[in-house]
Amino acid sequence: MIETIGIIGAGTMGNGIAQICAAAGLQVTMIDISEAAVAKGMATVTGSLERLVNKQKMTDADRQAALARINATTDNSKLTNCDLVIEAATEREDLKIKILKDLCATLNPRAIVATNTSSIPITKLAASTDRPDRFIGMHFFNPVPLMKLVEVIRTITTSKETEERALDFVRWLDKEPIRAKDSSGFVVNLLLIPYMVDAIRALESNVASIEDIDKGMQLGAGHPMGPFTLLDFVGLDTVYKIAEIMFEEYRDSRYAPPPLLKRMVLAGMLGRKSGKGFYDYSTTPPRVSALGL
Repeated sequence: MIETIGIIGAGTMGNGIAQICAAAGLQVTMIDISEAAVAKGMATVTGSLERLVNKQKMTDADRQAALARINATTDNSKLTNCDLVIEAATEREDLKIKILKDLCATLNPRAIVATNTSSIPITKLAASTDRPDRFIGMHFFNPVPLMKLVEVIRTITTSKETEERALDFVRWLDKEPIRAKDSSGFVVNLLLIPYMVDAIRALESNVASIEDIDKGMQLGAGHPMGPFTLLDFVGLDTVYKIAEIMFEEYRDSRYAPPPLLKRMVLAGMLGRKSGKGFYDYSTTPPRVSALGL
């Protein structure tokens, strides 16, 4: 039984995973490199739980109990006795490998290590650890408290026991796991990234406007949001990184980041997180950004 969870990274994904684990009754240690990052992560969890109480989806007593289960710290040694540690750092292969190499020296030998990568092949990361048989991909989706799906990715070295424990853990969190092959992008991003970059190419080619492409996919394909709204929500820098990783893996032009995406990232137009992407979020409702096309 997995009872104690370590989470590396207090950012958007890390604090979301910490929240759902604590709400499910598990003891959580969430770490990051600075006190400011840790404090920001805890503030996000606190605000999210307060909104659940206000919507009467959680009692105040349960909110307080969940917060009490999270130990937010910069001290890596606090992960020593965790049953499962989930790496949720920035989507950079070199950074993740360094974190995992340093991490494994301090862990319980029987601990499972998981990575929340959205695109990097799991075997590349497992090879940097001392426990490839107890290493697995566990890809949560943003926003973690609301999204039901978790991709569970077993490598050729992951033991069957580790996979089963990971699947049981995901179900304990009241999430729905799916098994995915260890290939860049797994299931969702393998299909989603070409869709989003194709929307950008359609815009570059003057097929239609941002609003009409979004409306077309909402009303014509039944999507809850159009591709440009989705790009802004995910973060254009995140999409750019994932597309680069997948293009490097497959050498298929379907995954190559379009020139417009690169220019927008260089200009700091990252979507909702920066206040401007394909839409400008300084107004309510947001208006379409001027891109000079």
